[in-house]
Amino acid sequence: MRKLVVLSFVSLDGVMQAPGGPVEDTAGGFTQGGWSVGYWDDTLAQTMGEQMGGRYELLLGRRTYDIFAAAWPQIDASSPINSVRKYVATHRALPAETDVWKNSVALGDDVAGAVRHLKADEGPDLQVHGSSELIQVLLDADLVDELWLKIYPVTLGAGKRLFGPGARAAGWAVAETKTAPSGVIVANYRRAGAVKTGSFAP
Repeated sequence: MRKLVVLSFVSLDGVMQAPGGPVEDTAGGFTQGGWSVGYWDDTLAQTMGEQMGGRYELLLGRRTYDIFAAAWPQIDASSPINSVRKYVATHRALPAETDVWKNSVALGDDVAGAVRHLKADEGPDLQVHGSSELIQVLLDADLVDELWLKIYPVTLGAGKRLFGPGARAAGWAVAETKTAPSGVIVANYRRAGAVKTGSFAP
């Protein structure tokens, strides 16, 4: 069984919307797009290179897929992200192979069921980038095995959040942490059963 890993840039108040540019995602009137760019440094570049340099397949929401398909061939045509298999949660047909990333597959209407089958298959781990709406489905179905977060020293007040209002209670264990010179905390968590509760009352 393969793991499902969510990679996300997130603000201190949990916002993950449009970290890469002002027009990346303006849904809901979001005006703080590009909030991660000023904190990018060599440590973050090395971390992302390591996390995206191995064997994996992508699981993406449609908005993120369209953004990535337009950008990544221009950013780095040799990046593995351009050639890996991509599973897309979408109700719309994907463009023809000649017009889009290779190896792109649309999931059916039952996204959680399709992902559950993917995880049970043989193959490399699945990585989710961006895809805030898809992440809510995956968290609600308890399909996320690890969170690889980059936590930025900013608060944004509004925007799409990594954990939406319906997120289920879950325990997570810290697997690795480090702090980049820019102040961004790199924190990897793995799923660790239920929330541990108790009381300090005498």
